Amino acid sequence: MIQPQRSGRAAAPVRSDYARTTRDVHVSVRSFFLADQSQPDENHFVWAYRVKIENQGAEPIQLLRRTWQITDARGRTQHVHGAGVVGEQPLLEPGESFEYTSGTPLDTPSGFMVGAYHMQVPSSGENFDVAIPAFSLDSPHQTGRVH
Repeated sequence: MIQPQRSGRAAAPVRSDYARTTRDVHVSVRSFFLADQSQPDENHFVWAYRVKIENQGAEPIQLLRRTWQITDARGRTQHVHGAGVVGEQPLLEPGESFEYTSGTPLDTPSGFMVGAYHMQVPSSGENFDVAIPAFSLDSPHQTGRVH
């Protein structure tokens, strides 16, 4: 399910439901409920999410770490920290983008995620954070769309 992909300036834009730009780094996210991997009768719900990170700035940047906050329908929040994304710490030249797909399970039929990518400008060693927009995890098993 995890599929990293690089693209240059000529890449077609991916339609996304959620997007945010921080310091010339554009992050767009789209989530998908995975009915075939979910077991609603056992309170097991699974989503995939596709992220595109675009360097719209003038200098190369590298994604070093990520931080996620995953909140379920009961308001319980799980914090996830780790190096890179999908086992990579992509270096993005100006105009380049990096896309990957990952996923998350919850024991409720809805929730949401928000986070940050911890980046570095290799030429100066400057570190900065890029916001990942909050995005909802909705399924047909919720009692109403709340996100």
